[in-house]
Amino acid sequence: MSFVCARVRWHRLALVVAVGLLGRPIAAQPPSADTTAVTAVVNAFHAALKSGNAVGVMRLLAADALLLETGAIETRAEYEKNHLPADLEFEKAIPAARGPSRVTVTGDAAWAITTAEYKGTFQGKPLDMIGVELMVLSRDSAANWRIRTIHWSGRSRRPAA
Repeated sequence: MSFVCARVRWHRLALVVAVGLLGRPIAAQPPSADTTAVTAVVNAFHAALKSGNAVGVMRLLAADALLLETGAIETRAEYEKNHLPADLEFEKAIPAARGPSRVTVTGDAAWAITTAEYKGTFQGKPLDMIGVELMVLSRDSAANWRIRTIHWSGRSRRPAA
């Protein structure tokens, strides 16, 4: 048998094995302890916002945290003074339907992506929007996860055609 024929047969065998494996269900892997811990921080942040707990919100942000929204960058101190009060008011007024967080952990860094839908009335104006959030977290020296950056963006829901 020539080298070319043997090589073609090998590729066919590899293709058959790959197709066979793709057709089988792959068991979901349980989340790692780090993934669970990061998810807990993300959930605790939102729970603190929802309950009006400004101290709880700030406790989860790293000292050098940055928050990005509507084309602006706020430091942790600017967020606490200028933006957090409005976020607390908004979270109390508008119910959020949050999707599950998609968390990736690499060493001492992690990021979580979460989507949410908001519908209600805020400051006398009707609101129907979809939002997305990206949180970047890092593990500190005490092995706790802290939020280093949050990027929020959202858009009004388009009316059904």
